[in-house]
Amino acid sequence: MKPGKVVVIGGGVVGASSAYYLARDGWSVDLIDQGVFGAACSHGNCGYVCPSHVFPLCRPGAITKTLPLALRPNSPFAIRPRPDLRMLAWFARFAANCTTAKVHSTAAALNDLLWAAKRCYEEIIREEKIECDWQKDGCLFVYRDRHHLDAFAGENDEIQRRFGFSAKRLDGPSLAALEPVLREDLAGAWHFECDAHIRPDRFMAGLRAALERRGVTIHEHRAATAITGDGPGVLQTTRGPMRADAYVVAAGAWTPLLAGLIGTRLPIQPGKGYSLTGPRPAGCPRYPMVFEEHRVAITPWKSGFRIGSTMEFAGYDDSIREERLRLLTDSAKLYFREWAEPTFDERWYGWRPMTPDGKPFIDRSPSRRNVLVAAGHNMIGMSTGPGTGQLVADLLAGRAPAFEPAPFRIGR
Repeated sequence: MKPGKVVVIGGGVVGASSAYYLARDGWSVDLIDQGVFGAACSHGNCGYVCPSHVFPLCRPGAITKTLPLALRPNSPFAIRPRPDLRMLAWFARFAANCTTAKVHSTAAALNDLLWAAKRCYEEIIREEKIECDWQKDGCLFVYRDRHHLDAFAGENDEIQRRFGFSAKRLDGPSLAALEPVLREDLAGAWHFECDAHIRPDRFMAGLRAALERRGVTIHEHRAATAITGDGPGVLQTTRGPMRADAYVVAAGAWTPLLAGLIGTRLPIQPGKGYSLTGPRPAGCPRYPMVFEEHRVAITPWKSGFRIGSTMEFAGYDDSIREERLRLLTDSAKLYFREWAEPTFDERWYGWRPMTPDGKPFIDRSPSRRNVLVAAGHNMIGMSTGPGTGQLVADLLAGRAPAFEPAPFRIGR
């Protein structure tokens, strides 16, 4: 398809990255967001750019191990019971994807996307001179219990065998020597040196400036409602119609609400996460880390500190539950040598777009060939955003993509 006029729906990292690569291809780009550019999950996530996160949540044993956690009051995983047949259908599909063969197939697809995205980050940050606390120190997967530490060895071997990279094992004393803020009595950690991290809000601010330099027009507080008419059609929005040759739907967790516009309903559920952000505390760690047994992530930046994660299936509930925030800080206390409660000046929640097989949808609509969907990036949207944007541009141009797009098709 020759470059023409395109409207990108969604101002998160996926939509912004799509707009960036489309503008580089010569498209005239308008980007719209129902809220503020970069203000949802692309703002409050932990900023990991992590090829290590190659395996999806759906894997053998996930249902029997994870669902019972939902009954515990202090669990990182929670389900708010409600009469929602689509959520039940989503969990049924999730369970069906918890097989070894499907996990390996998904991991292969995610591996391509994750590494492509990391290369794109390095290119964008370098070419656009974005200051976003980009660091390539890797990521620590930290364990209190030796049994769980040992159990990860099998997954690490599988990553090495299939994808050619792996983590370095650190026992408790070696971990304490590498990261002195952690307790000496921890079992140890696995260090993925291939990982990197950024400060998401600063990256998004820099990417916005890059888009505007390239002629992209950004419309905030403008929601898409429908496409009417034949051919390319006309995009109806809350602030008037917009005409274009193509439309990219990158609305994250809100994408299921645009089923009429897309022409099909996608199995995406909002998975609510939380984070706390503030200045660097005394005894701030050097490395980003995930406390695997508690599913809590820590991100140190030169300019600040964030603690985040948890997963709550509560629909589009927009309340902040204090007990979920306490879970973050209570978990951190178990790992740090000394925990003086940091000062947090931002309390945040966001809805991750969760798919039942762990893969996003990056494909043309089956009923509207001028609509392309790029949504459903689960918990790795920041890690995969620029790679998705590159693939979107390749698909609209009709050229051979940088990696195989078939695993991300709609209707798979």
